[in-house]
Amino acid sequence: MRINTNVAALNSYNQLKDTQNNLSKSLERLSSGKRINSAADDAAGLAISEKMNAQINGLSQAQRNAQDGISMIQTAEGALKESHSILQRMRELSVQAANDTNTAADREEIQKEVDQLTSELDRIASDTEFNTQKLLNGSKSVDATMTANTTNLSSVDAETSVESGTYNVAISNVSTATTNFSANGTGIAKADITAGTAASTNVDAGNYQIQISDVDSAASTADVSLLDSEGNVLDSVNDVTTTGSGSAALGGFTVDTSGVSAAGTANFTQDITADITVTEDSGATGEEVAKNVSVKASYASGADKTSEFSVGDFTFEATSNAVAGTGSNDDFSVQNKAVTLQIGANEEQNTKASMNDMSSEALGVKSVDLTTQEGADNAIATIDKAIADVSAERSKLGAVQNRLDHTINNLNTSQENLTAAESRISDVDMAKEMMNMSKQQILSQAGTAMLAQANQMPQGVLQLLG
Repeated sequence: MRINTNVAALNSYNQLKDTQNNLSKSLERLSSGKRINSAADDAAGLAISEKMNAQINGLSQAQRNAQDGISMIQTAEGALKESHSILQRMRELSVQAANDTNTAADREEIQKEVDQLTSELDRIASDTEFNTQKLLNGSKSVDATMTANTTNLSSVDAETSVESGTYNVAISNVSTATTNFSANGTGIAKADITAGTAASTNVDAGNYQIQISDVDSAASTADVSLLDSEGNVLDSVNDVTTTGSGSAALGGFTVDTSGVSAAGTANFTQDITADITVTEDSGATGEEVAKNVSVKASYASGADKTSEFSVGDFTFEATSNAVAGTGSNDDFSVQNKAVTLQIGANEEQNTKASMNDMSSEALGVKSVDLTTQEGADNAIATIDKAIADVSAERSKLGAVQNRLDHTINNLNTSQENLTAAESRISDVDMAKEMMNMSKQQILSQAGTAMLAQANQMPQGVLQLLG
């Protein structure tokens, strides 16, 4: 028997100490509701849990971002609703002014309202803001600027799906057909014009005649007819203006009658076609955006007329120089100023929403003139296009809004599932932990009792001492 070292008491003490530590951890988990309260509890679990928490917090903020984006879009679309109303009123006034029951004074009064409506269109475009950011003045659109050889492509527009960068445009396989004819001194002209072999499909290559008759020098008008090789009239236009930019569209031909008089000339132009290839960056190694796109446009000989054609996400406005030869190449850079909406928890999980310039100038109605019957009649088509442009813009914004609604729903579902997964790692099972705490409490009581018994064992030595 030994009294200096009570091994039984020491063993009981160690077991009681472990029990007390386990009981303390159980109480900590029950009071915090967390299974992992320090890295020592579960080092790997803590790392996984914190990574998941970063995603959960990011998803929560992404939902708010998407909702803010919807609010911004609703602000822009609500303003365009009023722009629509203004354009509808302008169209109504154009139809009214086109009626010759109105006097010149009446049309002047109508024009006053149109001018005010035009100013309001500009005010809406310039003053519509969200969080001090202007929305409809073009500052949230996509710009593309030519950086080289601008004589071939005069301007470029891009849509929101185009990212910032430099692109290469190649124009090839260009076909042209342009010739002139003269009016003779009698005021009646017949000229045989052979269409080029590369004429467009709606005009047969062959021998045609352009006939100018009833030239009125005083009124600056003439009648223009297109005849076949046998002299049969295929199409005709009467009282075509012969000064300024007068022209007539005849059976797929464009006849420029500027300067036609008792003796004069006119330009005859057919459609042209070209293959367009757009590649990312420069050279043939870039990713193709679009290729082999057939386009048609009319060009007068020596004139600086322009025509637009679309290639993929781009719209090009080409001058006559763009079809002067067998092809050309141009580089242009795209600056995407569209609104970037961070709709995900991680890097590059975003989308862009553009809002185009909706001013009267951008819509083409800035110079609408209803003071004449002809001007009012032309204004109807001009305003129709503006209405269609605003409709397209509103439709685009509505589509983005609907997309963001789905985005929010998806983010909410992802956050819910990820939160549940994180909870299984870091949160404590209260029922299981209560069971464990009860076990530790019983062991603590038993350990305390056994330690007391062990401490009594050395007293047996006293009996040996008598």
